[in-house]
Amino acid sequence: MGVFGGKGVDKKTYVAFITDYKSMMYRIAFGYLGDEAKALEAVDEAVYLGYVHRKELREPSFFKTWLTRILINECYRILRMGKREVIMEVLPEQGQSFPEGTLSIKLAVQALPEDLRKVIVLRYFGGYTIADTALILGIPEGTVATRSRKALKILRVELSEEEGGDCYD
Repeated sequence: MGVFGGKGVDKKTYVAFITDYKSMMYRIAFGYLGDEAKALEAVDEAVYLGYVHRKELREPSFFKTWLTRILINECYRILRMGKREVIMEVLPEQGQSFPEGTLSIKLAVQALPEDLRKVIVLRYFGGYTIADTALILGIPEGTVATRSRKALKILRVELSEEEGGDCYD
């Protein structure tokens, strides 16, 4: 029967899985939302929703994919709610500091078209394979590979221009 038993996931297995998977969930949420607090909120809500509905999982072998889909839907919900908020810029006195290069990468990824950004976030922030990314997004594997190459090419150009260098590929 495997680790998950019959249909659904028992409490002990769920908690053990979340303990191992939570950091990857955070990276995915941060990739979608670009904000630490919102990413943490999305992960917390996805973990809660997954726990509440864990018995409804029809195919336990897709547990990770199922939970990732819940997380992505939660990120979209937060993004929809964010459109209703009035965003105020961070004041210079607050002095936010970012590790060198982090801000430019974050901005470059956020500037990608949504279909390309989804692939990059899942592949490189979430660590998913092409096959898993295709399954989560519901698109063919070839499309994932093409979007990944296209997005990386755009990011390479954007980041090399920001550094003041020329990009010759």
